Amino acid sequence: MNLSQIELLRILQENDFSLSKAAEKMHIVQSAVSRQLQLFEAELGSPVYERQGKRLVGLTTLGQRIIEQVATINLAKNNIQTIAADYVDCTQGVLQIATTHTQAKYFLPKPILSFRKKYPGVRIYMVEASPEQLINKLHTRNADIAICTEKVAEDIELIVKPCYEWHHAVVVPKNHPLSEGELSLERLASYPILTYSFGFTGRSNIEIALKNTGMELDVILSAADTDVIKTYVRLGMGVGIIAGMAYDPLVDQDLIARDLSLLIPCSRTKIAYLKNNYLPLYTQHFIDEMLLAAKEMSISNWL
Repeated sequence: MNLSQIELLRILQENDFSLSKAAEKMHIVQSAVSRQLQLFEAELGSPVYERQGKRLVGLTTLGQRIIEQVATINLAKNNIQTIAADYVDCTQGVLQIATTHTQAKYFLPKPILSFRKKYPGVRIYMVEASPEQLINKLHTRNADIAICTEKVAEDIELIVKPCYEWHHAVVVPKNHPLSEGELSLERLASYPILTYSFGFTGRSNIEIALKNTGMELDVILSAADTDVIKTYVRLGMGVGIIAGMAYDPLVDQDLIARDLSLLIPCSRTKIAYLKNNYLPLYTQHFIDEMLLAAKEMSISNWL
C-alpha cells in the first residue's frame, strides 16, 4: 500500500468511480490505474468497489469504511504541505474565498483592501455561488473559507464563526405607497414581492416572519443578486425585499429603502472552514480582518 494508491481512491471518489477520469487526473494510462487498484485490493484480500463488468459502480461495505480514512489521510497530507509552505514564507500563497454575491459586493471590499496592504504577495481567488455550492467547495478544497448567511451552521464538519448581524429592508420607487406610513406584514403582502431565492441572503428569515401569521407573500421574482432585484423594482414589477446593507443612498437615489428589523428577524453572516484543516497565517489574518470590519460596521450602525 502506498500514497499513490490512497490518492487514486480519493480521485475515483471525486469522479464518480471513472477509471478514465482518474487516469487523466493522475497523468497515467487507464491500464495503470486498473493495475494499481488490483494490487491494492489484492493486498487487502477483499474488493473495495462493486463492479458491473469492468466498470466501477460503487463502494463495497469495506470500501465505504476505507474511504473515510482516505479523507483523513488526504487532509493530513494537505495540512503538512500547508504548514511547510507557511514555515518557508507566510507572506506568499493563495487565498480561496467562496461567498455569495451580497457578501462579495457589500461586505468584503473593506477587509480585502486592508488584507492586501499587509499581504500583497497573497493572490485572492473569489467564487460566488449558492450556500450549498459554497459548502461543497470547502469539502473539495476548492475554497479555504466560505462567507454566507444560510446553511453553513448545519454542517457538523465545519467550524463556523459568527461574523455580523444585519436586517432586511423594503425598497420601492419614490412616491410608492409603501414609501411612507407604518409598515406591516399585511401591507407588504398586498403587493407583488421581489426578493432572494430560497437559501440566499436570509430568505429563510423572511419565511419565519410569515410562518405564524397565516399570510403568504406573492413572490413573483426570486434572484440571488440584489442588483437584479433592484432593477425590476425600478421597472415597477413589485416591491423589493433586500439586505439593508445592499441599499446605496448614492447609487439608489431613485429608490426609497425602509428598515424591516421590527418585522423580519435579523440575519447573521458567518465564516466557515473545515475542522482540522490547517489555515495559513495569512488566512487566519484575513478572518481577523473580517471580524474587525464587522465590528466597525456594527458600531457605525449603532451610532
